[in-house]
Amino acid sequence: MYIKQPLIIREGGRMAATQEPPTLGALFTNCLQRCRESRKLVLFIVAIALLLDNMLLTTVVPIIPEFLYDIQHPNETKIGDSLENGVPLTIAPPKAHDINGTIDLVNTTIQTDEEILRKNRHKDLIHETVAVGMMFASKAFVQLLANPIVGPLTHRIGYSIPMFTGFIIMFISTLIFAFGRSYGVLFLARALQGIGSSCSSVSGMGMLAERYPDDKERGNAMGIALGGLALGVLIGPPFGGVMYEFVGKSAPFLVLSALALGDGLLQLMLLQPGVVKQEADPPSLKSLVTDPYIIIAAGAITFANTGIAMLEPSLPIWMMDTMGAGRWKQGVTFLPASISYLIGTNLFGPLGHRMGRWLASLLGLIIIGVCLMCIPLARSLNHLIVPNAGLGFAIGMVDSSMMPELGYLVDIRHSAVYGSVYAIGDVAFCLGFAIGPAMSGTLVNTIGFEWMLFSIAILDFMYAPLLCLLRNPPTKEEKKSLILGEKSSVRYVTYQNEDDDE
Repeated sequence: MYIKQPLIIREGGRMAATQEPPTLGALFTNCLQRCRESRKLVLFIVAIALLLDNMLLTTVVPIIPEFLYDIQHPNETKIGDSLENGVPLTIAPPKAHDINGTIDLVNTTIQTDEEILRKNRHKDLIHETVAVGMMFASKAFVQLLANPIVGPLTHRIGYSIPMFTGFIIMFISTLIFAFGRSYGVLFLARALQGIGSSCSSVSGMGMLAERYPDDKERGNAMGIALGGLALGVLIGPPFGGVMYEFVGKSAPFLVLSALALGDGLLQLMLLQPGVVKQEADPPSLKSLVTDPYIIIAAGAITFANTGIAMLEPSLPIWMMDTMGAGRWKQGVTFLPASISYLIGTNLFGPLGHRMGRWLASLLGLIIIGVCLMCIPLARSLNHLIVPNAGLGFAIGMVDSSMMPELGYLVDIRHSAVYGSVYAIGDVAFCLGFAIGPAMSGTLVNTIGFEWMLFSIAILDFMYAPLLCLLRNPPTKEEKKSLILGEKSSVRYVTYQNEDDDE
């Protein structure tokens, strides 16, 4: 039988095939295809999206309070300069050209005016806590409303389109922050960010849960993704404070918009946004919301993040009032919490699976409560380092344990479709960041900064024991058996009653 052989020609005594080498375009296409199939690159994209979202979330923390104060008090010296350098808070009075007694009288008047202005500034800062808190909370409230829509939407069209939509909205929000010069415009930018965050976080976590079906691998992957979130929280406040101090208000947001543009191009190349329908029947949102084990896991996320959410608008203003802290100190005060959160999320992604995620979260809530009670005792920036570091580490314990736990609960008690359950998880996260800033201003005005933190600490202590219920949650089969057993018991009682009647 004749077999066709490839044509061979001689070149300098060596045999060579006539097949041409692949072109650069073909090599690029093959490389791009392999990248699209890589789970690690999907994890990288999700982590970058969470990083940028949370950088924008926290960059405004040291900027907004002082920026709003400067808008409302344009004739005063900058707060940080006046407090740290001893400069009076008003425009200096005209120089005296009279005798020494007149000059002494002027100096006495300056001192008196400064004391009065400090008291007035204290009142203004307390009232400003309410406005700043409402602005910070607007993002979480909008995200709270968007999550129940985004979650079921991912079941119909897949995760890539909502993910890319989140990038577009975040890019627009960042530009509004850069050029906004009034409270209303900045409020709009913060609220708009909530829609983008909902799309990014729900789609990102659902995408990871789908790509990492093994429970242990999923925990590790989500720990890394939350590490991106932590890195954003870590970089945001000092980045915003330093850029605002030395470059201006618009600079940090323009840098973030450029980074977001790069992330969007990466999504276009690797994720190829398009409609992808889920094969399995998704669980209804109602069945997930009424599942007590999912609610307990989501509640842990809420209580863990409420404390830090209350601190975001109130701690910088409290530091300005009690410590005379300037911009850079307000920016770096959250640095220990961010670093330890980064460590906690990466450590308890795999460790939580080994020791029991319920136990890691229980211990995390207790540590959070202790740290919150220690913060009002601080009298300088150095005193805040240890409680803030403990707070961040403990929140990392809870978040990196409960996020994969939500996926695990859906696997064993429902069906392996994750958009809605991570919408619930994101709702839980947003509840903490909506309730915290919204209530912090009112609580500081009514019961004071110290008792506000003591109250949330007590709530954390009370909620922690509920996590023991997640130690061994019943599976779908056990749940069905329990329901069937209850129905048969009802039938037995009914038949027994009928026999008694006869």
